[in-house]
Amino acid sequence: MKITVDDVEDYSIGAALLGTGGGGDPYIGSLLLSESLSKGGPLTLQQADDLPDDALLLVSAMIGAPTVMMEKLPSGDEAIASVRALESYLGQKAYGILAAEIGGLNALLPLVVGSTLNLPVIDGDGMGRAFPQLQMVTYSIEGNPSTPLTLTDEFGNTVLINTGDDETAEKFARSTVVAMGASALMACYPMTGAQVKASILRGTLTVALGIGRAIRQARQADEPPVHALLEHLAELDFSTSARLLFEGKIVDLFRETTAGFAVGTIKLDALDGGPDRMEIKFQNENLIALRNGEVCAIVPDLICIVDQETAAPITTEGLRYGQRVSVLGIAAPAELRTEKALKVVGPACFGLEQPFVPLESAHL
Repeated sequence: MKITVDDVEDYSIGAALLGTGGGGDPYIGSLLLSESLSKGGPLTLQQADDLPDDALLLVSAMIGAPTVMMEKLPSGDEAIASVRALESYLGQKAYGILAAEIGGLNALLPLVVGSTLNLPVIDGDGMGRAFPQLQMVTYSIEGNPSTPLTLTDEFGNTVLINTGDDETAEKFARSTVVAMGASALMACYPMTGAQVKASILRGTLTVALGIGRAIRQARQADEPPVHALLEHLAELDFSTSARLLFEGKIVDLFRETTAGFAVGTIKLDALDGGPDRMEIKFQNENLIALRNGEVCAIVPDLICIVDQETAAPITTEGLRYGQRVSVLGIAAPAELRTEKALKVVGPACFGLEQPFVPLESAHL
């Protein structure tokens, strides 16, 4: 499959939705990707099952607080430099590029790197959404180490990190990123083709592209985009459930950047003027949605906030008082709901007291 300039807008919209509020502003990534594709031509998306077992694959991603990216824009050179630095340390050239997450900017950066370096990008990722920490990927859950990894800032400073486990790598990388101005570009999770086949969530880049197309086509046909989006999600093998959780107006918003994360809470009143209320807490990504105090969706299931009229996804840095929004819940891929995965990406990993309740069983 080929990705062209004409696909960029649809893909970025789908990635923004699956980012559940995080992953970085996809608009920045769409500009970088459009420029790269205009210069280099279409990009190849390769299926994981077609990878040579001994091929070297590298993850390319942004790490840090998404809100910082609004003012500290990457040029794309940082991502290339981090990949080249890791290749140099490993003494081997990469066969292709992987996405850590199919969310926001981090769904687009791997395509920018693949296009610039003329390398294939694998159709899949390690989250099926976005998560805020390095170890919160199926690559790590299945036993593949994140290190050695490299971090590069906008000044070309590059740091190599090599640790014994991924949680330690996250701590070292996060403190380094804070020193780099709260965002940096990273190359990590060096894996063989065989390791990728055993740990990747397949086809998620194609899923993002399809979501964006569904929203665009609904707008063009003058159909309700949110309704069309829910219908499209219901047809996907990606998820077992998708539902409208709330339609409301943002009446309160608290957001701050701390320890390299964007954290906060939003509160919504019902658009119909009824008594229902919703509260959503986030750490880069939306973590829990409470309707009248009851959990109706919780991580790792996806909580997506979109414009009520256009279904345009709204990232955490794009939230504003007074916005009229629809809140959607999407069941996470089955691989994220296992007992083993919940120890890495479940509610307790974010300091939440509430246990995981599958979206389809939650209160609504």
